[in-house]
Amino acid sequence: MSKKVILFVDDEKIILQSLKAQIKKHFGTQYVYEFAESGEEAWELIEELNSEGAQILLIVSDWLMPNMRGDELLIQIHQRFPEIIKVMLTGQADEHAINRTRKEANLHSCLHKPWSEQELIQTLQSGLA
Repeated sequence: MSKKVILFVDDEKIILQSLKAQIKKHFGTQYVYEFAESGEEAWELIEELNSEGAQILLIVSDWLMPNMRGDELLIQIHQRFPEIIKVMLTGQADEHAINRTRKEANLHSCLHKPWSEQELIQTLQSGLA
């Protein structure tokens, strides 16, 4: 049985730590949680997980990151792995970037920073349903 993975991508460690605490409190050990601090690191993890036969169910990505913005990352991921549910997490994305990601990457949802724990959990649950 392949492990079921949720991947979080954000260039701020404190954001990743906060996400980790909130999702573990709610989902416990139901899923494997992976964390990347850049689009490049996310791709490395995706390749590694894919080669291990893991099933990446959902990706939550920040929008504003160095080198590769979240909309670019999610669109690239969608081109190779259209079945992965994609969520953007942002304090700064413009509507154009969000709409482009909705259209080109089948964006499930966009969470705005600061998010509420309830909003995060509901978004993940609706994506995983």
